[in-house]
Amino acid sequence: MPTPAPGEVLIRVAAAGVNNTDINTRLAWYSKGDGESEDASWSGQALQFPRIQGADVCGRIVAVGDEVSAERIGERVLIEPCIREGGGQRLDQPWYFGSECDGGFAEYTTVAARHAYRIDSEMSDVELASFPCSYSTAENMLTRARVESGERVLVTGASGGVGSAAVQLAKARGAYVIAITSAEKADMLRELGADEVVLRDDDLRDAIEADSIDVVVDLVAGEQWPQYLEVLRRKGRYAVSGAIAGPIVELDVRTLYLKDLSLLGCTVLEPEVFGNLVSHIEQGKIAPLVAASLPLERIGEAQALFQEKRHVGKIVLEVSASG
Repeated sequence: MPTPAPGEVLIRVAAAGVNNTDINTRLAWYSKGDGESEDASWSGQALQFPRIQGADVCGRIVAVGDEVSAERIGERVLIEPCIREGGGQRLDQPWYFGSECDGGFAEYTTVAARHAYRIDSEMSDVELASFPCSYSTAENMLTRARVESGERVLVTGASGGVGSAAVQLAKARGAYVIAITSAEKADMLRELGADEVVLRDDDLRDAIEADSIDVVVDLVAGEQWPQYLEVLRRKGRYAVSGAIAGPIVELDVRTLYLKDLSLLGCTVLEPEVFGNLVSHIEQGKIAPLVAASLPLERIGEAQALFQEKRHVGKIVLEVSASG
């Protein structure tokens, strides 16, 4: 049982979602060396063991540390996955919940009170646990790219957790959304609000007019990457937060500077992003998309299922009832 430090709260975890980050960290995918070097985490810092993973958490506050009002006990909360305060102190570099500190794949966890957001919703714990990491990542990409109503947004990897979130959140901003996905998942993306669907094996130059996209939201990278810049209009914005098709890409720098493009790497959340996400949830502007839920003791099976990439939305682990 962890003990909350000053400024922290103790949360009884009700449900926790599975993410690419969990898999990538476990497999040392982030390491640019031999996989055994000290940069094998999203932040480039050495991991400290033992470590409890799990960035997506819905639960209830059951105890508080010094400097936190006891009135918060009993609150149903979502944890902001990108944290700027931990171990009772402000951080020079943000931590990722479940990476630089213990996360939510456990019955109880602690976090700075400022990163435990009260949530008022009739959704289930499992549904709420599908939001924090993927939806905040998507909202952060749209925030960084300054997506506005009426703009044309292309979302790659649109059937995944972040991709499906980006489709919904871009539509909530009034954008025209084109989703890239597989044939068997196309109808699901249309139901989520995608205005057009492009199959991921298609040549984008045939499917989308050149210089017609305002913003590319990319979770994939890989061999098709140069085409994403080709379809961007002049002064278009490219935002990336994943590379599931391969992290090494080919860039013709002339495309970048002659079209006045902006390339945006998106990891650390902007300060307003998570609060805005909670508001979207409470106002019913976005819907949860849960592909499957399994009990915590079947975490290995859940991660294997996640790696098959056949699902649409999130796979969530059930830990305990939050009531």
